[in-house]
Amino acid sequence: MSKTTLMAFLVIVIVAFIVYTKESRNNLSKNLLDKDSVILAFGDSLTHGFGASSNTSYPAYLQQKSGLRVINAGINGETSEEGLLRLPTYLEQKPDLVILCHGGNDILQKLPLEDLKKNLTQMVRVIKKSGTEVILVAIPDFHVFGFGTLSLYDEVANEEGVLLEDDVLTHIELNRALKSDYVHPNAKGYEMMAEAFLKILKDYKYID
Repeated sequence: MSKTTLMAFLVIVIVAFIVYTKESRNNLSKNLLDKDSVILAFGDSLTHGFGASSNTSYPAYLQQKSGLRVINAGINGETSEEGLLRLPTYLEQKPDLVILCHGGNDILQKLPLEDLKKNLTQMVRVIKKSGTEVILVAIPDFHVFGFGTLSLYDEVANEEGVLLEDDVLTHIELNRALKSDYVHPNAKGYEMMAEAFLKILKDYKYID
């Protein structure tokens, strides 16, 4: 089998897996999360809620809107390498779902993108190994005009077979009225993040 044929086959397999996963979840008669479920919001300042008050971070809004407990495990200024080291401690709390929103500081500090992809991949694998579902959130490239989303997030989601939210942060970064500074959302922006994640939870039958 040629290299080109093999690559085409792998693409077909990945796409088929994603479609199968989506259809399977759409056909579920029972929600994946119940009233006692816990969501772990893991990331850096975009998760912590920098630029807004503690009750207007996206985890706070998501808890309010979903009725589920949402743990805010965001650390201001953290890189993906540091997040990878910190993650296992939070997984000991046995969350039912992890929303992984990481990499902003790697991008701002212009750290190697191959290291960011490696760290994100490892985080996803550690989460999945713990038996927990994952939603990966794509971070825009803050150095590019138009704040285009980095393709590596799509690559990680496809390669690891997890859900990806790749729109909300780009939308926020392009709208000054939704930001508290050059990078961080304001309360309205964080609420928009929560609403985007809530839509995924409903669309994929995590909750009603």
